[in-house]
Amino acid sequence: MAHIQPVILAGGTGSRLWPLSRELYPKQLLNLTDDCSLLQTTVRRVMQIPDVRTPIVVIGEEHRFLVHNQLNELFPNESPVIILEPVGRNTAPAITAAAFFNLNKQGEDDILLILPADHLIQNQQAFQEAVNQAVELAKSGHLVTFGIQPHSPETGYGYIQAGESHKVLSFVEKPDLETAKSYLSQGNYYWNSGMFAFRVASFLEEMQIHAPEIYDAMQKSVSNGSNDVHFFRLDETNMAASPDDSIDYALMEKSDQVAVVPADIGWDDIGSWKAMWDVSRKDEAGNVLQGDVMLEDVKGSLIRAEHGLVAAVGLRDTMVVETADAVLVAPLSRSQDVKKIVCRLKKDERNEHLLHRTVHRPWGSYTVLEEQPRFQIKRLSVNPGVKLSLQMHYHRSEHWIVVKGTAKVTCDEEVFLVNENESTYISAGQKHRLENPGTIPLEIIEVQNGSYLGEDDIVRFDDDFGREK
Repeated sequence: MAHIQPVILAGGTGSRLWPLSRELYPKQLLNLTDDCSLLQTTVRRVMQIPDVRTPIVVIGEEHRFLVHNQLNELFPNESPVIILEPVGRNTAPAITAAAFFNLNKQGEDDILLILPADHLIQNQQAFQEAVNQAVELAKSGHLVTFGIQPHSPETGYGYIQAGESHKVLSFVEKPDLETAKSYLSQGNYYWNSGMFAFRVASFLEEMQIHAPEIYDAMQKSVSNGSNDVHFFRLDETNMAASPDDSIDYALMEKSDQVAVVPADIGWDDIGSWKAMWDVSRKDEAGNVLQGDVMLEDVKGSLIRAEHGLVAAVGLRDTMVVETADAVLVAPLSRSQDVKKIVCRLKKDERNEHLLHRTVHRPWGSYTVLEEQPRFQIKRLSVNPGVKLSLQMHYHRSEHWIVVKGTAKVTCDEEVFLVNENESTYISAGQKHRLENPGTIPLEIIEVQNGSYLGEDDIVRFDDDFGREK
């Protein structure tokens, strides 16, 4: 009997939602629309479908612990499969890896339901009905794509031209405005959602025909992959040999087995702050507000305060997004251009595109409070019952002050407790480890001093989370 196997693609950085979305904390892991992340919302949505397996989630290696923690909140007694991509190679290799993994575990009859982790779908019933249609088509050998019913002449999406009996006539690139208007008036063009459904065997057969290099590389990458604590790690050498290609270009535009299911499901890919404004609840003046915000004569704007008070006067159709280390101000109409700022940050070798002042780790988090050439001050929060790796630094010493909870400290051969309002000192070159033996979060102020304070000055000797560096 065929089961539905959801495959959730959770890669990507969401650069147009900077400064909230960062490369190491991207939009799919953020709570943008409610009290769950977009990834968690996607998982909850798909788990409401009958006869569905626990999802497979495909991610980049750098997000593995954040994703694991978020999935653990939803599945405390059952860990979904998390496939780690050692290198990014776009959607075609990622989906092919999931197909081979599923083939090895479950066989060829499962229906893969491919879903991006960062989409908003507001009509659950319509979504399930569309999935049911897609599954029936997939059982007969079709490669099914979901076409979103357009409600405006959108120029930011690719389109699918549909014929009779769900047949796809063509895939077309993002159009100009006049072309988009003509698509809307013709009535048989749909937005390309990036969601798919197909039988494992049908998909792999078509990949072998139309994208044999990806097929071969990912088959070997799965075969030579390995389990790594909570994850399945694809083989890096073979994945690096795979062409970098999207599933649309590699397969869907070439195969004659492609079908489309029209879907009016309240869909949005939340690809920009303007898109966030479109789908969010507004006040009587048309403003979308989040956090500590004070307004005077502001209309049609998006104001988001993450760290402190944001006050605005006389704004119209403007976005203001404040975080601890960056503030974005722009017309909502220019929201697509935020990506240009991210590109400049990368070019200038700044860190604001990469991470926030608060950085999440598998053991908890740290927040950079002060950063100077030869010293750095951090606030560490260590989860109950968790310990950091046994490690050593060549270039820096560390002074730990416990402000909440009790710390268990290993320093060379000595093991001792440090209570609230007490401190200890770790010299450069000493093996050390920090542990929270208590039942409440451990809060520590860490003062680092030395000639080099980078996070890569860590030599690990033992780690509960399988990290080598």
